[in-house]
Amino acid sequence: MSWQLRVVHRTGYHYTLPATTSYNEARLTPRSERGQTVVASRLDTTPATREYRYTDYWGTVVSAFDLHEPHTEFSVVATSVVTTSGPVSPVRTHTWADLYRPDVIDAYAEYLQPTAYTPRDAQLDQMAHRLSARTSPADAVFALTHWAREQLTYRPGSTGVHSSASDAWAAREGVCQDYAHVALVMLRAIGIPARYVSGYLYGEPRAEPGRTVRGESHAWVEVWTGGWWAYDPTNALAVGARHVSVARGRDYADVTPLKGVFTGGGTSTLDVAVHLTRLG
Repeated sequence: MSWQLRVVHRTGYHYTLPATTSYNEARLTPRSERGQTVVASRLDTTPATREYRYTDYWGTVVSAFDLHEPHTEFSVVATSVVTTSGPVSPVRTHTWADLYRPDVIDAYAEYLQPTAYTPRDAQLDQMAHRLSARTSPADAVFALTHWAREQLTYRPGSTGVHSSASDAWAAREGVCQDYAHVALVMLRAIGIPARYVSGYLYGEPRAEPGRTVRGESHAWVEVWTGGWWAYDPTNALAVGARHVSVARGRDYADVTPLKGVFTGGGTSTLDVAVHLTRLG
């Protein structure tokens, strides 16, 4: 079953003193790909700026822009309409022996290595090997992500954008970013290439068309077991019609929705609002 979703993601900066210049990169634009088709997308800034758009190394659409006039507020509004479809079935073509072939390890090395957000962890490593000992790679994905979900408590505010999987695991709590990072640590520990995906999740599975809900950015993982497929460890849910994917990478650092620098401006505050509407 397919859905059509409109996503409006607004980010606003407020400065205590006028900022004289600012340089920004936004990763807020979905791409047409398997499972979703972009009907329309636009990005607006206030004050208005000139946008330079490119695709980064990981395949994410990036909007770069800078502002060279004094301003005390700056907002970015990304609006997209996307048609989505049901989940892709797990890929079960490869065995453990296939995943451990040198050519596979070489081809997907970037999705097998630890990162600052997903460092090696002896306890998670040991549990990942134990849970996957008598199962196939595809089934191991479910075993590891479900176990991690049972161990963590979803608690908004308990971690921040700079928290690593080790931070969340030590606290046994976090949000979707942390669930994804913990899952990545465990999947990579047993040799399954895995990457971080950012996007959105429409939170009401039975909503009628026309219903708008307040949301936020969401995160899940994609794994390679002979082909790429996605799973949402926070909700123990196959990624499907209610998900809109935007960016991919090794971890959160590769998919940050909006980042930049400014001169002047004193201190700044940030507010973010995301609204999703089911159109059909």
